[in-house]
Amino acid sequence: MSVTTTDPCTCPERRPQADGPARPGPGGLSRRGVLARGLAAGAAGALTGLAGAGLSTRLAFAAASYTGDVLVVLSLRGGFDGLSAVVPHGDPAYYAARPVLAVPKPALLGGDAMFGLHPALAPVLPLWRAGQLAAVHAVGQPNPSRSHFQAMEEMERAAAGTSIRTGWLDRMLGLQGASSPLSAVAVGGANSPRSLAGPTPDLSLRSVDSFSLAGESAKRSMAAALRTLYADAPPVLAGPAAAVHGALSGVGAVRTTPYAPANGAVYPETELGAALRDVARLIKSGVGLRCATVDFGDWDMHEGAGAAVAGQPMFERLRELALALAAFATDLGPAGLDRVTLVTLSEFGRRVQENASRGTDHGHGNAMLLLGGGVNGGRVYGRWPGLAPSALVAGDLAATSDYRAVLGEILQRRCGMGSLGSIFPGVSPTGFGVAAARA
Repeated sequence: MSVTTTDPCTCPERRPQADGPARPGPGGLSRRGVLARGLAAGAAGALTGLAGAGLSTRLAFAAASYTGDVLVVLSLRGGFDGLSAVVPHGDPAYYAARPVLAVPKPALLGGDAMFGLHPALAPVLPLWRAGQLAAVHAVGQPNPSRSHFQAMEEMERAAAGTSIRTGWLDRMLGLQGASSPLSAVAVGGANSPRSLAGPTPDLSLRSVDSFSLAGESAKRSMAAALRTLYADAPPVLAGPAAAVHGALSGVGAVRTTPYAPANGAVYPETELGAALRDVARLIKSGVGLRCATVDFGDWDMHEGAGAAVAGQPMFERLRELALALAAFATDLGPAGLDRVTLVTLSEFGRRVQENASRGTDHGHGNAMLLLGGGVNGGRVYGRWPGLAPSALVAGDLAATSDYRAVLGEILQRRCGMGSLGSIFPGVSPTGFGVAAARA
Protein backbone atom coordinates (compact mmCIF):
# COMPACT_ATOMS: atom_id res chain seq x y z
CA MET A 1 0.00 0.00 0.00
CA SER A 2 1.28 3.44 -0.79
CA VAL A 3 -0.05 6.88 -0.07
CA THR A 4 0.73 9.84 -2.27
CA THR A 5 1.76 12.92 -0.36
CA THR A 6 1.57 16.50 -1.55
CA ASP A 7 4.89 18.31 -1.68
CA PRO A 8 4.62 22.03 -0.81
CA CYS A 9 7.26 22.89 -3.39
CA THR A 10 5.78 24.13 -6.64
CA CYS A 11 8.90 23.30 -8.64
CA PRO A 12 9.09 19.86 -10.31
CA GLU A 13 11.63 18.52 -7.84
CA ARG A 14 10.30 16.35 -5.05
CA ARG A 15 11.17 16.36 -1.41
CA PRO A 16 13.60 13.51 -0.69
CA GLN A 17 12.60 10.71 1.62
CA ALA A 18 14.88 9.71 4.46
CA ASP A 19 16.17 6.20 5.00
CA GLY A 20 14.00 4.64 2.34
CA PRO A 21 10.28 4.85 1.64
CA ALA A 22 7.99 6.14 4.34
CA ARG A 23 4.42 5.34 3.45
CA PRO A 24 1.98 5.98 6.27
CA GLY A 25 -1.71 5.39 6.30
CA PRO A 26 -4.03 8.34 6.80
CA GLY A 27 -3.40 9.91 10.17
CA GLY A 28 -1.11 7.06 11.15
CA LEU A 29 2.49 6.34 11.93
CA SER A 30 5.16 6.33 9.25
CA ARG A 31 6.65 2.94 8.54
CA ARG A 32 10.18 4.36 8.45
CA GLY A 33 11.91 3.73 11.72
CA VAL A 34 9.91 0.78 12.97
CA LEU A 35 13.08 -0.81 14.26
CA ALA A 36 16.38 0.42 15.51
CA ARG A 37 19.27 -0.11 13.15
CA GLY A 38 20.66 -3.62 13.43
CA LEU A 39 17.40 -5.58 13.72
CA ALA A 40 17.18 -8.56 11.44
CA ALA A 41 15.53 -8.04 8.09
CA GLY A 42 13.12 -10.85 8.84
CA ALA A 43 11.93 -9.17 12.02
CA ALA A 44 11.47 -5.88 10.25
CA GLY A 45 9.56 -7.57 7.49
CA ALA A 46 7.30 -9.34 9.96
CA LEU A 47 6.37 -6.19 11.79
CA THR A 48 5.88 -3.99 8.79
CA GLY A 49 3.92 -6.71 7.13
CA LEU A 50 1.70 -7.10 10.17
CA ALA A 51 0.90 -3.44 10.49
CA GLY A 52 0.90 -2.71 6.81
CA ALA A 53 1.37 0.99 6.24
CA GLY A 54 0.36 1.95 9.73
CA LEU A 55 3.26 1.08 12.00
CA SER A 56 5.83 3.57 13.19
CA THR A 57 8.22 3.58 16.10
CA ARG A 58 11.44 1.95 17.13
CA LEU A 59 12.66 -0.50 19.71
CA ALA A 60 12.80 1.41 22.98
CA PHE A 61 9.95 3.23 24.69
CA ALA A 62 11.07 4.83 27.92
CA ALA A 63 11.03 8.41 29.09
CA ALA A 64 14.31 9.97 30.14
CA SER A 65 14.26 13.17 32.18
CA TYR A 66 14.57 16.35 30.17
CA THR A 67 14.45 19.90 31.46
CA GLY A 68 15.25 21.90 28.35
CA ASP A 69 12.94 23.72 25.97
CA VAL A 70 10.68 21.93 23.56
CA LEU A 71 12.21 22.80 20.20
CA VAL A 72 9.69 23.41 17.42
CA VAL A 73 11.17 23.47 13.92
CA LEU A 74 8.88 25.14 11.40
CA SER A 75 10.17 24.45 7.89
CA LEU A 76 9.12 27.06 5.35
CA ARG A 77 9.30 24.85 2.28
CA GLY A 78 9.92 26.21 -1.17
CA GLY A 79 12.39 29.00 -0.48
CA PHE A 80 11.19 31.64 1.98
CA ASP A 81 11.76 35.25 0.93
CA GLY A 82 13.45 36.66 4.01
CA LEU A 83 13.98 39.97 2.23
CA SER A 84 10.21 40.43 2.07
CA ALA A 85 9.51 39.30 5.63
CA VAL A 86 12.35 41.14 7.38
CA VAL A 87 12.90 44.12 5.11
CA PRO A 88 16.32 45.88 4.94
CA HIS A 89 14.76 49.28 4.27
CA GLY A 90 17.95 51.03 5.34
CA ASP A 91 19.81 49.54 2.38
CA PRO A 92 19.04 51.66 -0.71
CA ALA A 93 19.92 48.79 -3.02
CA TYR A 94 16.82 46.95 -1.78
CA TYR A 95 14.44 49.43 -3.35
CA ALA A 96 16.50 49.64 -6.52
CA ALA A 97 16.38 45.85 -6.93
CA ARG A 98 12.66 45.50 -6.25
CA PRO A 99 10.74 48.39 -7.78
CA VAL A 100 7.41 46.51 -7.57
CA LEU A 101 7.87 44.00 -4.74
CA ALA A 102 9.70 46.21 -2.23
CA VAL A 103 7.68 47.07 0.88
CA PRO A 104 7.30 50.86 1.27
CA LYS A 105 8.98 52.23 4.38
CA PRO A 106 5.77 53.73 5.83
CA ALA A 107 4.13 50.29 5.80
CA LEU A 108 6.85 48.53 7.79
CA LEU A 109 6.33 47.42 11.39
CA GLY A 110 8.53 47.32 14.46
CA GLY A 111 11.52 48.65 12.66
CA ASP A 112 14.84 50.26 13.37
CA ALA A 113 17.22 52.20 11.16
CA MET A 114 17.92 49.16 8.97
CA PHE A 115 15.11 46.62 9.26
CA GLY A 116 11.33 46.45 9.51
CA LEU A 117 8.70 43.72 9.40
CA HIS A 118 6.32 43.16 6.52
CA PRO A 119 2.86 44.60 7.33
CA ALA A 120 1.28 41.15 7.00
CA LEU A 121 3.19 40.16 10.15
CA ALA A 122 1.05 42.49 12.26
CA PRO A 123 -0.43 39.59 14.31
CA VAL A 124 3.03 38.86 15.77
CA LEU A 125 4.02 42.48 16.33
CA PRO A 126 2.99 42.27 20.03
CA LEU A 127 5.38 39.32 20.42
CA TRP A 128 8.14 41.32 18.75
CA ARG A 129 7.55 44.28 21.06
CA ALA A 130 7.40 41.99 24.09
CA GLY A 131 10.83 40.61 23.24
CA GLN A 132 9.57 37.09 22.46
CA LEU A 133 10.14 37.17 18.70
CA ALA A 134 13.43 37.88 16.93
CA ALA A 135 15.00 37.45 13.51
CA VAL A 136 18.46 36.51 12.32
CA HIS A 137 19.30 37.78 8.85
CA ALA A 138 21.82 36.77 6.19
CA VAL A 139 21.89 33.11 7.23
CA GLY A 140 22.53 30.24 4.85
CA GLN A 141 24.15 26.92 4.14
CA PRO A 142 27.90 26.42 3.62
CA ASN A 143 27.43 24.81 0.19
CA PRO A 144 24.45 26.63 -1.31
CA SER A 145 22.31 25.04 -3.97
CA ARG A 146 19.35 26.38 -5.93
CA SER A 147 17.88 22.89 -6.14
CA HIS A 148 15.00 22.36 -3.71
CA PHE A 149 15.80 18.66 -3.53
CA GLN A 150 19.49 19.06 -2.77
CA ALA A 151 19.13 22.11 -0.53
CA MET A 152 16.45 20.51 1.64
CA GLU A 153 18.45 17.31 1.93
CA GLU A 154 21.55 19.18 3.08
CA MET A 155 19.64 21.53 5.38
CA GLU A 156 18.10 18.64 7.29
CA ARG A 157 21.20 16.46 7.30
CA ALA A 158 23.15 19.52 8.51
CA ALA A 159 26.55 17.86 8.19
CA ALA A 160 28.07 19.38 5.06
CA GLY A 161 31.41 17.94 4.03
CA THR A 162 30.91 14.70 5.98
CA SER A 163 29.54 11.25 5.23
CA ILE A 164 27.02 11.44 8.07
CA ARG A 165 23.61 10.21 6.92
CA THR A 166 21.43 10.88 9.95
CA GLY A 167 19.44 14.06 10.48
CA TRP A 168 20.49 16.76 12.91
CA LEU A 169 17.42 16.40 15.13
CA ASP A 170 18.00 12.66 15.37
CA ARG A 171 21.58 13.30 16.48
CA MET A 172 20.40 15.85 19.04
CA LEU A 173 17.82 13.46 20.47
CA GLY A 174 20.38 10.66 20.60
CA LEU A 175 22.72 12.77 22.74
CA GLN A 176 19.81 13.61 25.02
CA GLY A 177 19.07 9.93 25.52
CA ALA A 178 15.57 10.20 24.10
CA SER A 179 14.00 6.77 23.68
CA SER A 180 10.27 7.39 23.40
CA PRO A 181 8.58 7.87 20.01
CA LEU A 182 6.72 10.76 21.65
CA SER A 183 9.99 12.60 22.22
CA ALA A 184 9.96 13.77 18.61
CA VAL A 185 6.80 14.22 16.59
CA ALA A 186 6.35 15.40 13.01
CA VAL A 187 2.92 17.01 13.01
CA GLY A 188 0.61 17.70 10.11
CA GLY A 189 2.05 15.39 7.47
CA ALA A 190 2.44 11.80 6.48
CA ASN A 191 6.21 11.55 6.72
CA SER A 192 8.91 12.53 9.16
CA PRO A 193 11.41 15.03 7.75
CA ARG A 194 14.99 14.14 6.86
CA SER A 195 16.15 15.92 10.03
CA LEU A 196 14.70 13.04 12.08
CA ALA A 197 16.28 10.27 10.00
CA GLY A 198 18.28 7.84 12.13
CA PRO A 199 18.02 5.39 15.00
CA THR A 200 16.34 7.62 17.59
CA PRO A 201 12.56 7.13 17.91
CA ASP A 202 10.17 9.55 16.28
CA LEU A 203 6.55 9.68 15.26
CA SER A 204 4.68 11.27 12.36
CA LEU A 205 1.00 12.06 12.53
CA ARG A 206 -1.39 14.12 10.48
CA SER A 207 -3.31 15.10 13.59
CA VAL A 208 -3.77 13.96 17.16
CA ASP A 209 -7.45 13.19 16.65
CA SER A 210 -6.93 11.06 13.53
CA PHE A 211 -3.96 9.11 14.86
CA SER A 212 -4.49 5.35 14.77
CA LEU A 213 -3.05 2.06 13.62
CA ALA A 214 -3.94 1.20 10.03
CA GLY A 215 -6.99 -1.06 9.91
CA GLU A 216 -8.11 -0.15 13.43
CA SER A 217 -11.88 -0.03 13.99
CA ALA A 218 -14.42 -0.59 16.73
CA LYS A 219 -15.08 -4.09 15.39
CA ARG A 220 -11.45 -4.94 14.65
CA SER A 221 -8.83 -3.92 17.18
CA MET A 222 -5.52 -4.12 15.38
CA ALA A 223 -3.75 -2.71 18.45
CA ALA A 224 -5.13 -5.46 20.68
CA ALA A 225 -4.17 -8.06 18.11
CA LEU A 226 -0.66 -6.67 17.98
CA ARG A 227 -0.29 -6.84 21.78
CA THR A 228 -1.57 -10.41 21.92
CA LEU A 229 0.46 -11.64 19.00
CA TYR A 230 3.76 -10.38 20.40
CA ALA A 231 3.11 -10.81 24.14
CA ASP A 232 5.42 -13.84 24.41
CA ALA A 233 7.67 -13.05 21.45
CA PRO A 234 11.45 -12.70 21.74
CA PRO A 235 12.59 -9.20 22.78
CA VAL A 236 13.69 -8.35 19.25
CA LEU A 237 10.00 -8.54 18.24
CA ALA A 238 8.23 -7.79 21.51
CA GLY A 239 10.15 -4.56 22.03
CA PRO A 240 8.97 -2.79 18.89
CA ALA A 241 5.43 -4.08 19.40
CA ALA A 242 5.41 -2.69 22.95
CA ALA A 243 6.74 0.60 21.63
CA VAL A 244 3.91 0.80 19.12
CA HIS A 245 1.43 0.14 21.89
CA GLY A 246 3.04 2.81 24.03
CA ALA A 247 2.86 5.38 21.24
CA LEU A 248 -0.77 4.57 20.51
CA SER A 249 -1.63 4.70 24.20
CA GLY A 250 0.19 7.98 24.71
CA VAL A 251 -1.54 9.78 21.88
CA GLY A 252 -4.81 8.06 22.75
CA ALA A 253 -4.63 9.46 26.27
CA VAL A 254 -4.17 12.95 24.86
CA ARG A 255 -7.14 12.44 22.57
CA THR A 256 -9.55 11.39 25.33
CA THR A 257 -10.09 14.99 26.37
CA PRO A 258 -11.35 17.39 23.69
CA TYR A 259 -8.87 20.19 23.28
CA ALA A 260 -9.77 23.83 23.79
CA PRO A 261 -7.00 26.40 23.21
CA ALA A 262 -6.29 28.52 26.26
CA ASN A 263 -6.20 32.26 26.87
CA GLY A 264 -8.67 33.02 24.09
CA ALA A 265 -6.33 31.77 21.37
CA VAL A 266 -7.99 31.38 17.98
CA TYR A 267 -6.03 29.36 15.45
CA PRO A 268 -6.60 30.07 11.76
CA GLU A 269 -8.54 27.32 9.99
CA THR A 270 -5.53 26.29 7.95
CA GLU A 271 -3.23 23.28 7.89
CA LEU A 272 -0.56 25.29 9.68
CA GLY A 273 -3.02 26.46 12.33
CA ALA A 274 -4.17 22.88 12.92
CA ALA A 275 -0.61 21.57 13.13
CA LEU A 276 0.56 24.20 15.65
CA ARG A 277 -2.60 23.63 17.65
CA ASP A 278 -1.68 19.96 17.92
CA VAL A 279 1.89 20.83 18.85
CA ALA A 280 0.60 23.02 21.69
CA ARG A 281 -1.72 20.22 22.74
CA LEU A 282 1.13 17.72 22.90
CA ILE A 283 3.36 20.14 24.79
CA LYS A 284 0.72 20.80 27.42
CA SER A 285 -0.26 17.13 27.74
CA GLY A 286 3.07 16.19 29.31
CA VAL A 287 3.77 13.22 27.01
CA GLY A 288 7.50 13.99 27.05
CA LEU A 289 7.75 15.94 23.81
CA ARG A 290 11.25 17.33 23.20
CA CYS A 291 10.97 18.48 19.62
CA ALA A 292 8.28 18.84 16.99
CA THR A 293 8.51 19.52 13.29
CA VAL A 294 5.93 21.22 11.11
CA ASP A 295 6.06 21.95 7.39
CA PHE A 296 4.55 25.06 5.82
CA GLY A 297 5.06 25.34 2.09
CA ASP A 298 4.13 27.30 -1.03
CA TRP A 299 6.87 29.92 -0.67
CA ASP A 300 8.25 29.31 -4.16
CA MET A 301 6.85 32.50 -5.68
CA HIS A 302 8.57 32.81 -9.01
CA GLU A 303 5.78 35.00 -10.31
CA GLY A 304 3.07 37.30 -9.04
CA ALA A 305 4.22 37.55 -5.42
CA GLY A 306 2.46 40.88 -5.36
CA ALA A 307 2.82 44.19 -3.61
CA ALA A 308 2.59 44.42 0.18
CA VAL A 309 -1.19 44.74 0.29
CA ALA A 310 -3.96 42.40 1.41
CA GLY A 311 -5.04 39.89 -1.20
CA GLN A 312 -1.62 39.48 -2.77
CA PRO A 313 0.06 36.03 -2.51
CA MET A 314 3.07 37.04 -0.41
CA PHE A 315 0.95 39.16 1.91
CA GLU A 316 -1.58 36.39 2.50
CA ARG A 317 1.05 33.72 3.03
CA LEU A 318 2.88 35.84 5.59
CA ARG A 319 -0.38 36.71 7.33
CA GLU A 320 -1.28 33.01 7.56
CA LEU A 321 2.11 32.37 9.15
CA ALA A 322 1.72 35.27 11.58
CA LEU A 323 -1.83 34.34 12.64
CA ALA A 324 -0.78 30.77 13.41
CA LEU A 325 2.31 31.85 15.36
CA ALA A 326 0.32 34.40 17.36
CA ALA A 327 -2.33 31.81 18.26
CA PHE A 328 0.35 29.29 19.24
CA ALA A 329 2.03 31.78 21.60
CA THR A 330 -1.31 32.86 23.09
CA ASP A 331 -2.40 29.26 23.62
CA LEU A 332 0.79 28.36 25.47
CA GLY A 333 0.66 31.47 27.62
CA PRO A 334 3.71 33.07 29.24
CA ALA A 335 4.57 30.05 31.38
CA GLY A 336 4.24 27.60 28.51
CA LEU A 337 6.11 29.78 26.04
CA ASP A 338 8.96 30.07 28.53
CA ARG A 339 9.82 26.40 27.91
CA VAL A 340 9.39 26.46 24.14
CA THR A 341 11.60 27.78 21.35
CA LEU A 342 10.28 27.81 17.79
CA VAL A 343 12.65 28.40 14.88
CA THR A 344 11.91 28.74 11.18
CA LEU A 345 14.13 27.23 8.50
CA SER A 346 13.99 27.29 4.72
CA GLU A 347 16.19 25.55 2.19
CA PHE A 348 17.30 28.85 0.64
CA GLY A 349 16.28 32.47 0.24
CA ARG A 350 15.31 34.37 -2.89
CA ARG A 351 17.36 36.40 -5.34
CA VAL A 352 17.67 40.08 -4.53
CA GLN A 353 16.47 41.28 -7.93
CA GLU A 354 12.81 40.76 -8.71
CA ASN A 355 12.20 39.05 -12.05
CA ALA A 356 10.11 40.09 -15.03
CA SER A 357 7.18 38.04 -13.70
CA ARG A 358 7.02 40.13 -10.55
CA GLY A 359 8.37 37.30 -8.47
CA THR A 360 11.77 36.17 -7.26
CA ASP A 361 13.89 33.20 -8.19
CA HIS A 362 15.93 30.82 -6.03
CA GLY A 363 18.65 32.57 -4.05
CA HIS A 364 20.85 32.04 -1.03
CA GLY A 365 20.98 34.23 2.10
CA ASN A 366 17.80 34.28 4.14
CA ALA A 367 16.17 35.20 7.44
CA MET A 368 15.24 32.95 10.36
CA LEU A 369 12.51 33.77 12.86
CA LEU A 370 12.80 32.71 16.50
CA LEU A 371 9.88 32.66 18.94
CA GLY A 372 9.91 31.78 22.62
CA GLY A 373 9.95 32.97 26.19
CA GLY A 374 13.72 32.64 26.27
CA VAL A 375 14.28 34.58 23.06
CA ASN A 376 15.86 38.02 23.37
CA GLY A 377 13.50 39.43 20.80
CA GLY A 378 12.44 42.69 19.27
CA ARG A 379 15.49 42.98 17.04
CA VAL A 380 17.33 41.54 14.05
CA TYR A 381 20.60 39.70 14.66
CA GLY A 382 23.45 38.88 12.32
CA ARG A 383 26.03 40.76 10.27
CA TRP A 384 24.40 42.52 7.35
CA PRO A 385 26.56 42.21 4.20
CA GLY A 386 24.64 44.74 2.13
CA LEU A 387 22.77 44.47 -1.16
CA ALA A 388 25.04 46.51 -3.38
CA PRO A 389 25.93 44.53 -6.53
CA SER A 390 29.53 44.17 -5.35
CA ALA A 391 28.33 42.58 -2.07
CA LEU A 392 26.14 39.93 -3.68
CA VAL A 393 27.12 36.34 -4.36
CA ALA A 394 26.00 35.48 -7.88
CA GLY A 395 23.12 37.89 -7.48
CA ASP A 396 22.13 36.61 -4.04
CA LEU A 397 22.25 37.94 -0.53
CA ALA A 398 25.49 36.68 0.99
CA ALA A 399 25.18 34.43 4.03
CA THR A 400 27.31 35.74 6.87
CA SER A 401 26.04 33.21 9.42
CA ASP A 402 25.69 29.46 9.11
CA TYR A 403 22.13 28.50 10.05
CA ARG A 404 23.57 25.63 12.09
CA ALA A 405 25.52 28.08 14.23
CA VAL A 406 22.27 29.88 15.06
CA LEU A 407 20.62 26.57 15.93
CA GLY A 408 23.68 25.68 17.97
CA GLU A 409 23.24 28.72 20.17
CA ILE A 410 19.62 27.74 20.78
CA LEU A 411 20.56 24.13 21.56
CA GLN A 412 23.17 25.18 24.11
CA ARG A 413 21.26 27.99 25.77
CA ARG A 414 17.73 26.57 25.72
CA CYS A 415 17.96 22.80 25.21
CA GLY A 416 20.76 21.92 27.61
CA MET A 417 23.22 20.69 25.01
CA GLY A 418 26.95 20.83 25.65
CA SER A 419 29.41 20.20 22.85
CA LEU A 420 27.78 20.40 19.42
CA GLY A 421 30.46 18.53 17.47
CA SER A 422 28.32 15.43 17.05
CA ILE A 423 25.29 17.42 15.93
CA PHE A 424 26.88 20.04 13.68
CA PRO A 425 30.41 18.83 12.85
CA GLY A 426 32.93 21.64 12.60
CA VAL A 427 30.44 24.38 13.48
CA SER A 428 30.70 26.73 16.46
CA PRO A 429 27.52 28.34 17.83
CA THR A 430 26.92 32.03 17.26
CA GLY A 431 27.45 34.38 20.15
CA PHE A 432 24.63 36.72 19.18
CA GLY A 433 22.80 36.41 22.49
CA VAL A 434 19.60 35.69 20.60
CA ALA A 435 18.45 33.54 23.51
CA ALA A 436 18.86 33.75 27.26
CA ALA A 437 20.55 30.84 29.01
CA ARG A 438 17.95 28.61 30.62
CA ALA A 439 18.09 28.70 34.39
